[in-house]
Amino acid sequence: MRETVGCALGSLLLLTPAACTQSVEDRPATSRSVKIGFITKFPGDFYDTMVGAARQYDADHADVEVVYGQGKSGTDDESAIGFIEDMIAQHVDAIAITPTSPNVQSALDRAVARGIKVVLVDNDIPGWTGKSSVVATDNLAGGRLAGTWLAKQLRPGASLAVLQGRLGNPSLDDRVAGMKAALGTDYDIVTEVATDCDKTKGFNAAQDVLATHPEVTAIYSACGPPSAGALDAIKAANRLQSITLLGFDASAEELVAIRAGEQAGSVAQFPARMGTMSAEAAASAARGRPVQPKIDTGTELITKANVDTVK
Repeated sequence: MRETVGCALGSLLLLTPAACTQSVEDRPATSRSVKIGFITKFPGDFYDTMVGAARQYDADHADVEVVYGQGKSGTDDESAIGFIEDMIAQHVDAIAITPTSPNVQSALDRAVARGIKVVLVDNDIPGWTGKSSVVATDNLAGGRLAGTWLAKQLRPGASLAVLQGRLGNPSLDDRVAGMKAALGTDYDIVTEVATDCDKTKGFNAAQDVLATHPEVTAIYSACGPPSAGALDAIKAANRLQSITLLGFDASAEELVAIRAGEQAGSVAQFPARMGTMSAEAAASAARGRPVQPKIDTGTELITKANVDTVK
């Protein structure tokens, strides 16, 4: 019996029409079972959703086995490297990883040298040529969404503060650069503080901002946890009515705050898409099929007006 290979998620794959109709018996080498290592940074709504989607992909594909590893924080290079080494030892065919920093590159080089395909998820390692694909939000475009929205909400000359993510992380830096580019020069960014995407650091940074720059009328956070921390600081300072808080991630905690009218909005990423698309890309690369070098999983600005459409 000739089973025809479909083109599910065909937008992700650079397949010709002939490849889409080729039968399994005609191409046994590229239809073999594969084992994928799936590594994420730390526990939390965003990465848990991503992992959940990868698990569903695994359950839906009998010819794919996925093994998992998750670090302790966004800066936990040591755990990420350990998981990479462990998965090399397990003889996986591909690794999909949310890299904590370029410090994991040497371990990934060792994986590639063993013939293991690598798909980077959520953020890139710029200049590294060993990757098969990057499955991620277009963070620069997401930042532009934020800046465009802020420019419409704030009066010219208004002061705002920026809570950065982890400095040197290209994805997080792009969220700030895109926001600034779209915001323009009619506004005063009084301070930018790195938070490592940590809620407590976000709280402390926002608390300092409100004490040092009482004129600030908006805070932009480049990731979800510090946005939630900033909201706590804003509440403690009794500034809910005078501060426009805009985040990035549309985490579960942010969505609750947006529904309550306490946070103005957040740029949504789609971690479930990242989980599914990166698992698909890793499986395809492991089988020798071409995949797009960059796969954009999309962004959307979420406010109280559309928050109930978010699933």
